[in-house]
Amino acid sequence: MLMTPGVGFFYGGLVRKKNFISMISLSFIAFALVSIQWIMIGYTFAFGQDAGGFIGNLGNLGLNGVGMNTGTAGYPPLLYMIFQLTFAAVTVAIVTSGLAERVKLSSFVLFTLLWSTFVYDPIAHWVWGGGWLASLGVIDFAGGMVVHISAGFAALALALVIGKRAGYGQYSMEPHNIPMTLLGAGLLWFGWFGFNGGSALAANGMAVNAIVVTNTAAAAGALSWMVVSWIKGKPSSLGMVTGAVAGLGTITPAAGYVTPLMAVLIGAVAGILCYKAMLWRIKSGMDESLDAWAVHGVGGFFGTICAGIFATTAVCSYSGLLEGNIHQFTANVIGAVVVTVYAFVVTYILAIGIDRTIGLRVSEEEEYVGLDLSQHGESCR
Repeated sequence: MLMTPGVGFFYGGLVRKKNFISMISLSFIAFALVSIQWIMIGYTFAFGQDAGGFIGNLGNLGLNGVGMNTGTAGYPPLLYMIFQLTFAAVTVAIVTSGLAERVKLSSFVLFTLLWSTFVYDPIAHWVWGGGWLASLGVIDFAGGMVVHISAGFAALALALVIGKRAGYGQYSMEPHNIPMTLLGAGLLWFGWFGFNGGSALAANGMAVNAIVVTNTAAAAGALSWMVVSWIKGKPSSLGMVTGAVAGLGTITPAAGYVTPLMAVLIGAVAGILCYKAMLWRIKSGMDESLDAWAVHGVGGFFGTICAGIFATTAVCSYSGLLEGNIHQFTANVIGAVVVTVYAFVVTYILAIGIDRTIGLRVSEEEEYVGLDLSQHGESCR
């Protein structure tokens, strides 16, 4: 749960001062909205009994049948429900990258409810809820596909629909509070131990390994991003923590399946790969400037492939391509591609629908004044 405001602080420091409160608020609003949506319909769509491989049935509507007593799994179903709720909420918070400094609050509320229902919930069911990708043999320990690919490519789709910020590319839009972004990164780094370690669903060796490789990949990503950016100029603190987040997102799908030494490689490559993706995004002129696509989308895609390559029986019951399991590699490639296409296309359609009905973007005057005042009636003095 702490990761969701962590995303808000991370993004909030990257925008201009007049949109600082708005950017943080989007994360809190996402958490509140998803909390209700998840209890009402989200959980049953994602984790209800499988209906045709695509979605869960309505058996757990309103948390019907989700009990408090510890079952055969060793934990109460209600605990699993609230744990998964936090995943759904933080994913929407990541998506706000594509809407930064120009989204109508009312439109964001509608988008959040629709996106959670038609994008996040089905993907969660495919991978974790017994859906068709799970049947195919896809492995995703803590959300490379479900969280990071879906959020990253959704942010890209939103950025393309909503358009560039007024004046983008014409004058400087520098981050207004880098220390706030560093604070957000610290909350994310620590929170990721629960994100990945908790996905073992037990206090056991797999959980410990997940925490160790998570920290290792974050450190490697921070250092590799710092080095490649240093070659081109100065080693910024912002680049370093962005590299850490890239390492964190990339190790997520593989955290329960790989060794700490392999996490060094995965994190280091992630820092470089996501840095190059960011440079490409800048060169192409796309205003997805908080870089959910470059960091989470590209990192999640690469990490999902890595899970299919480097999974080892020395850590878990799965094996990857390096141990001769071609099927695992193929399944994860298919999963990564399918989730990428689905998240991007459906998000694009939802964004177009909202834009053509109630409008996705604030007016020019509201954007000029800033979303803090125009959407919330508050200012950061």
